[in-house]
Amino acid sequence: MRRCIIEELLDWKNAYSLRMPLVLQGARQVGKTYTLKQFGAEHYKNVIYANFDSEVSLKAYFDGDLKPGRIIAILEEYFTLAIYPRETLIIFDEIQECPRALTSLKYFAEEAPQYDIIAAGSLLGVALKNQEEENQGTSFPVGKVYIKTMYPLNFEEFLWAKQKKMLANTITEHFSSNRKMPAVLHNEALELYREYLIVGGMPLAVRIYIDHSSTPNFTDIQKLISSSYTADMTKYAEKLQGIRNIALYNSIPVQLGNSNKLSNKFVYSAVEKGARTATFKDSVDWLETAGIALKCTKTTRGDVPPAQYADKNAFKLYLADVGLLSQTLQVNRENLSIFNQMYRGAITENYVAMELTQRGHTLYFWETNSNSEVDFVITIEGAVIPVEVKSSENNRSKSLNTFIQKYKPQYALRVSEKNFGFEHGIKSVPLYATFCL
Repeated sequence: MRRCIIEELLDWKNAYSLRMPLVLQGARQVGKTYTLKQFGAEHYKNVIYANFDSEVSLKAYFDGDLKPGRIIAILEEYFTLAIYPRETLIIFDEIQECPRALTSLKYFAEEAPQYDIIAAGSLLGVALKNQEEENQGTSFPVGKVYIKTMYPLNFEEFLWAKQKKMLANTITEHFSSNRKMPAVLHNEALELYREYLIVGGMPLAVRIYIDHSSTPNFTDIQKLISSSYTADMTKYAEKLQGIRNIALYNSIPVQLGNSNKLSNKFVYSAVEKGARTATFKDSVDWLETAGIALKCTKTTRGDVPPAQYADKNAFKLYLADVGLLSQTLQVNRENLSIFNQMYRGAITENYVAMELTQRGHTLYFWETNSNSEVDFVITIEGAVIPVEVKSSENNRSKSLNTFIQKYKPQYALRVSEKNFGFEHGIKSVPLYATFCL
């Protein structure tokens, strides 16, 4: 599968000034290993792939000094493969299992920048925090590595996987020009978007969905991924913390899907009766650090960067993959009537949160004491832009109008099933084009 991050990896490979190793982080099952191996096979003479989870004996060789020359010699002998500067890609996978290997990246940056090294890890931030708390003396090589985050496939990548690259390019062109898509292409894109809401972006689930002859079903894969996440919550946390992590994770779909609420701000008491912030705050941080959940913080001003007036005690939580949300809520192609009646708004909003995050936006929503709320507030080229999300073509929005009258943004974004357009300072963006924002 083609992934957007390949272009970023190529930029790193070709940037010879200030050369440093790269750390690729992200939740489990988002495709880090597959993408790195593919990148190495396509752009290097050979690849050294070291997985510190499966290659247990390799970890012991990092207990000595970490001089790059010694590490290179060890890798060449261990894998019986020559390592060439600039021509060999060295992959340290599951690097959180070998903290000394992570530390070695500092010395490669300082003493041997001619070697191309990419380290990948799931739950990397969580594991490092645990190691620091246990006084293992391992610190992240701050300032000595580039850091990139990999996510599930976004909708553009989903289109590529479905052999719809031309459609993806057409969407991008019409986003830039604000010209309406031809009706037939608009409707096709909406249908594919609805598929994506159910399948999501986990690469294995997408592959099995596209290859209809495969077993198991893609929903079985989604269940396995969710189970692996909850297993990690106990593996990388002490018992009580792990129990709280799981309870909070399981609460996210329930709270998002609660159609009786006026707002989907996260409520601790919905996780456990009488729960307070202190009880579950660490669990929120854990899920966010692990890349399993996305946090959207309240801001009370719309004329300055949202971080300046952020209320960290008021936030929403979304799942990092919309397919996992749909699976948990038991929404599928056969019962879309339930989706339309009960969960349409929540799933749509979660999808937009995913797309904005993958575009590099920090998530904020705007709210006032007068019950006015705008789903997202983002910054584009220094301008604060409100983003209103509608799950259908219904574009009435009192809250967005209130925001516009109060703060007079350069323009506003309304994301819905409506075709492209620009009227009265509001840019209309179809939901399938959110990857362009």
